[in-house]
Amino acid sequence: QVQVVESGGGLVQPGGSLRLSCVASGSIFRIYTAGWYRQAPGKQRELVARIGSGGSANYADSVKGRFTISRDNAKNTVNLHMDSLKPEDTAVYYCNLFPPMQSYWGQGTQVTVSS
Repeated sequence: QVQVVESGGGLVQPGGSLRLSCVASGSIFRIYTAGWYRQAPGKQRELVARIGSGGSANYADSVKGRFTISRDNAKNTVNLHMDSLKPEDTAVYYCNLFPPMQSYWGQGTQVTVSS
């Protein structure tokens, strides 16, 4: 059974930066397109960014120019570097494949942007 573990969240002031990391057991992140998602209170989970096996990336309009997704196939990890954070970025962040697999949702990591 594949396990996905996210880390790196925390409390940061507006304008600050955070780097999220995700590691999965097995080789899923080496082969398939991976994505970072987020879910804010009272809202549906949304795709933030995705990265193909060859490294091509796509971003939601709301984070374009501020977030950078990357992958390390040797370590089976996917990372999300977030700059210029805004209060509206506050959410629980998850990684999964794109499209996501229900059984691969982890616990997520909380990101709170507040002064």
